[in-house]
Amino acid sequence: MRRREFITLLGSAAAAWPVAAGAQPRERMRRIGFMFGTLPPDDPEGQARLTAFVQRLQELGWTDGRNVRIEYRWGLGDADRLRKSANELVALAPDAILAGGNPALMALQQATGTLPIVFANAVDPVGFGSVASLARPGGNSTGFMNVEFSVSGKLLELLKETAPAVARVAVLRNPATGLGQFGAVQATASSFGVELIPIGDRNADEIERGIAAFVRGPTDGLIATYQGQAKAERDRTIALAAQYGLPAIYPFRRFVADGGLMSFGTDQAEPYRLAAGYVDRILRGEKAGNLPVQAPTKYELVINLQTAKKLGLTIPPPLLARADEVIE
Repeated sequence: MRRREFITLLGSAAAAWPVAAGAQPRERMRRIGFMFGTLPPDDPEGQARLTAFVQRLQELGWTDGRNVRIEYRWGLGDADRLRKSANELVALAPDAILAGGNPALMALQQATGTLPIVFANAVDPVGFGSVASLARPGGNSTGFMNVEFSVSGKLLELLKETAPAVARVAVLRNPATGLGQFGAVQATASSFGVELIPIGDRNADEIERGIAAFVRGPTDGLIATYQGQAKAERDRTIALAAQYGLPAIYPFRRFVADGGLMSFGTDQAEPYRLAAGYVDRILRGEKAGNLPVQAPTKYELVINLQTAKKLGLTIPPPLLARADEVIE
């Protein structure tokens, strides 16, 4: 072939490239639903969890507004709003839905038995009937738990190590979600010679009445086990522990940052980051029911030395050495 003919042919092919590229089908915009069960839109903790989810999606190649659209809803802990928000998301027929906590998960499962649901920070999904088993969830739901009940006994162990004189312990727990954790704490109570008294924590008034009735003297202590306490209940619990001079241990760092003595629990944003990985796998063709439910593997010990000082407690050096964070 002559040089002039080759250049002409090459120019004709190059001119055709954009046309051919434009003729290729564009990738379908995917849709993800995101629903919080109790946290409001402006809650800093909720924002941190949402950010962890969205950032991990971006790392996996999914950017909101480019190749995926995320639809947000909030249940605000209200039964009617939970049901309405779940139905609204399901009506959009998203490719996957993220459920933040048990209330959102349960509302979404009532709204759909087919759309894939990935939950984050769920409590006892097998006990609540949300999945058939952790290894083989089946159905249309899977995800990440925020506590493994067997670890809850560690709360009493750490409290006794911090305040050896404690002999009576009030255990805050919600009848709907905290029975398993209370049972785990109860299983260790006899070995520490501690009497446990359960107290409901469905609202601030119930917490106040329960703690006021419980308090007797300097051998009293407090354990908070419930996973979904709203800020009003959280603040009231911390204030009552200070008012009555109760050594107390909580399930999450946020309690200690707000003035609580100590906490042993998980990073609440981490399950949302992990959930993004499951959503990615579902968008790429895997089925939610084939992905195992995962329990947390890392727990953090946080201690507030200012609160310890106010309570007249000296934190044992070995315990301080084991702490992941010490607030001074």
